[in-house]
Amino acid sequence: MFQINFNDISSAEMSLLPKMLQIEILMEFQVLTPDFINEHPDRFGTLNREDRTLFRYRTNEYRIYFEKSDKGLQIHRVLHKNTMKDFLFRTNLPLAEDEILQDHPGFWELIDSPQPPVPADDE
Repeated sequence: MFQINFNDISSAEMSLLPKMLQIEILMEFQVLTPDFINEHPDRFGTLNREDRTLFRYRTNEYRIYFEKSDKGLQIHRVLHKNTMKDFLFRTNLPLAEDEILQDHPGFWELIDSPQPPVPADDE
């Protein structure tokens, strides 16, 4: 059975969102099957570090960062796109560069952080 598991951080991030937005994001997970990931690699960003591969999936205004295993997906972070833009701006990295992100230790600290991000102001 293919499972989608949220860690404590991603679960907390989802709980900060309005219920209807949570439902919209969760509906996106219906396409995240092992076959879909293999058949549509162009829909995912890939970040590699040592023996770890992290995928980025864009849905609406959010970026979902996850790892794939034999049993399913482990969701690490569910971040508003402006969270990543802010991270990239603060670290002086060009926008939308998975290759640069994967080499930046601050990105992996963000992914592995035990604390959810502070909710962004509504724009």
